Amino acid sequence: MSDGPGQDTGRWASTANITRVCVALAALALPAASHAGDVDRLLERDAPPPGVVFEIIAWNDAFLQQALPRVRNDIARLRKRFPDMAFAVVSHGAEQFALLVDERLTYPAAHAVTRSLIADNVPVHVCGTHASWRGLSEEDFPDYVDVAASGPAQINNYLALDYVLVRLTAD
Repeated sequence: MSDGPGQDTGRWASTANITRVCVALAALALPAASHAGDVDRLLERDAPPPGVVFEIIAWNDAFLQQALPRVRNDIARLRKRFPDMAFAVVSHGAEQFALLVDERLTYPAAHAVTRSLIADNVPVHVCGTHASWRGLSEEDFPDYVDVAASGPAQINNYLALDYVLVRLTAD
C-alpha cells in the first residue's frame, strides 16, 4: 500500500519495526555479558573500591527498562559482599529520555527502579547537555532524577573519587 511516491506505509513499516525489534533484542543480550564480568571481578576483590558508578548509554529509550533492573541486581550483589560501598548511576544516551515526566506511563519500570535506587541512596543522573539538544531541560524530568550539566563530566567526578566504572551499553 502506498500513500504517494516513496511513502509505502504498509509492508515497509512492518519490516522496519521487525528489524528494530530484532536489533534491540540482540543488543540487549550484549550488556549482561559485557558488564557482568566487571561486577564479578569487583566481587573477587579483597577490599572494595570507594564506590561504583554505573554508566548507561544506548541509543534507544527502551533500553533503560532493562538496564536499571540489572544495575539494581548488581548493587545488591556488591552490597552483600561490601555493605559500605557507594554507588551512582549515570545515563547519558537516548535511554535517559525514558525518565522524562511525560514518559512515566510508557516506561513505568524505569521510573519505579529509579525511585527505588534513590530510596536506597543511589543517585541517578541524566545528561543535561544531551537533553538540551532535544530542547529539554531539568523541568522535563521528575524531581527524583538529578539532571547533571554533563553525563560524562558527572562520571569523571565519580572517577576522581576513585569509583570504578561499570558500563552498560546496547550498542
